[in-house]
Amino acid sequence: MRPVRFLAVAALALMSAAAPPLIGIPTRYVTQEEDTLLDVARAYDVGYVEMRAANPGVDPWLPGKGRELIVPTQHLLPDAPHRGIVINLAELRLYYFPDKGEPRSFPLGIGGEGKETPVGRTRIAAKRPHPVWIPTPSEHAENPDLPQSIGPGPDNPMGEYALYLGWKGYAVHGTNKPYSIGRRDSHGCIRMYPEDIEWLYRTVAIGTPVTVVDQPAKVGWSGGELYLEVHPTQQDADALEQKGVPLSTLASDADDLIVKTAGFDAGRLDWYTIHLAEIRRDGIPLQVTRPVPY
Repeated sequence: MRPVRFLAVAALALMSAAAPPLIGIPTRYVTQEEDTLLDVARAYDVGYVEMRAANPGVDPWLPGKGRELIVPTQHLLPDAPHRGIVINLAELRLYYFPDKGEPRSFPLGIGGEGKETPVGRTRIAAKRPHPVWIPTPSEHAENPDLPQSIGPGPDNPMGEYALYLGWKGYAVHGTNKPYSIGRRDSHGCIRMYPEDIEWLYRTVAIGTPVTVVDQPAKVGWSGGELYLEVHPTQQDADALEQKGVPLSTLASDADDLIVKTAGFDAGRLDWYTIHLAEIRRDGIPLQVTRPVPY
């Protein structure tokens, strides 16, 4: 497929004194014959489950020539301090907020059920190029044939760069399996595409604050209108990965969050669109206020 990765990067919104609540622009892509959802995901710097949630029912390996795909390249910022690194587990995304300049967002692979990445605040405690991977006791229990360690090279699951967190045993690192990005199948560490971790490694300093949240529903004001973005639960994301449709048909409930954020503008809320976003859980920001009549 034609390289289009940098179109998504160029689409990120600029920030002034503070980051805007909504970054990026909506993107659509018309497939070529050889495309897969994995190809499109990496080209636009999004994750696999993100692509499946935005395009339910599409065959990930043979979407077909000429099919128009929704590429989720627009995001509401998480409800967290806009400093350093913010990771939202629910959407498998990392946000980086520099002191000056543009906020950046990257897809992640994170821990699966029973091996969840923890929520809370920490920092970048160390940086290391060409890290050595040392399997954990739980990984050895699952696979006794694993070696005691794997050094730098193509067989190293940590890739070429690692940012170690203040939490013992956790790191943000690359991967030798890029197709794992946008999935929940690590043992708690946070994986990035090789090109993304290289950029982040060269950009962030030791001591950078890291905030990890789990927010399946996000809201924010942009241009005088309120937006809602709802992501699938972990169980639904697992089902999306395997079958292309969520496990549950029950809608998410973000009503209280919406009403609280709307405040005096609650009378402008478009409840049909709100409930549509809660049912779809596709990670696409939707405007949920009606414009003020003139």
